[in-house]
Amino acid sequence: MPTPTPRSNAHINQPSKPKRRRRRGRQFFGGVLFGLIFGLLGLYFYVTNQLKPVSETSVPTEFEVLPGWGGKRVAAELERQNLINDDLIFSYFLRYEGLDRSIGEGLYDLDPAMDAATLAETLAAGGRPRTRFVILPEGFRLVDIAAEFAEAGFGTEADFLELMQNPGELRPTYIPEDAGLEGYLFPAGYEIPINNNAVDIIKRMLTRFEEELTEPTVNALEERNLSVHDWVTLASIVQAEAADASEMPIIAGVFLNRLDLGMRLQSDPTVAYGLGKTMPELDAVAGDLQTDTAWNTYVYGGLPTGPINNPGTDALQAIFSPTRQNADGQDYLYFLHGVDEGQPVFRPNLNLEAHNRDVQRFLR
Repeated sequence: MPTPTPRSNAHINQPSKPKRRRRRGRQFFGGVLFGLIFGLLGLYFYVTNQLKPVSETSVPTEFEVLPGWGGKRVAAELERQNLINDDLIFSYFLRYEGLDRSIGEGLYDLDPAMDAATLAETLAAGGRPRTRFVILPEGFRLVDIAAEFAEAGFGTEADFLELMQNPGELRPTYIPEDAGLEGYLFPAGYEIPINNNAVDIIKRMLTRFEEELTEPTVNALEERNLSVHDWVTLASIVQAEAADASEMPIIAGVFLNRLDLGMRLQSDPTVAYGLGKTMPELDAVAGDLQTDTAWNTYVYGGLPTGPINNPGTDALQAIFSPTRQNADGQDYLYFLHGVDEGQPVFRPNLNLEAHNRDVQRFLR
């Protein structure tokens, strides 16, 4: 038999092509995995960085969430006001934390020095109401009202006073052209949206005053031949003179009787108003009662040029239901407030002699 030809074994030590492919495949996937890990780490650090505070400096900021805003809109407004770094990342953070639907309307005290987690917790806790409640007592003057709204954060006193004294197109037709809005800014409690300005607020107060101009009121004014301006002016004096609502019908009766008889009203609060003083500042000894102003009812007869404050419903209605006479049908022409054994006293009188007697008894 022929002897078999020996075969070379060189091929045994040669790498096969499939093995080269597997090694290259492992290198490829290793590179992909490395890149993916590196990319995820980079993304993690980027996102983490974007969730950090915008600033190290604290700047307290009032942030408003309006009705219907979801997490995306809140995030967009936060970025616009420089309270977060990235609205998209923050909106996803809110969704991840389950808070994107938990943010209600209202006002929030936020700060660019807060991180995303603190901002999210603050927003989820709920905001303050988006209105402010302002109470205006009966008898406030324009200067008092302007100060109250300025203190509540709706503008400056100067802005309010300028508009109140020179209302322009805001002036209703029943107010004389040369008059401001004294008397017509109705005293009440007002729930006011925080974004209202002086014009919005004054319009609202004028609208509230017009609720007092009911059909019976308009008819009563026509019957008594009183203009709206005369009515409010007289009511403002009654408001200033009365210690409480129970005194108003008698005080209204005294002034109506005096007007009918042509007597001067001689009301101290009108003098104080004309001088820009409060009642405690009025100084009769220094001659205040004789100082010539358009509101001095010691100097001039009839009603003063306009209201001296903003009267409430009781004072306005007292003009239509005055107590003008005593039980014997005699007209009241005087009244005083005094003190008897430490207790306040209110005394109407029919004539000057009785009035002076009470002055000596209760005021000396």
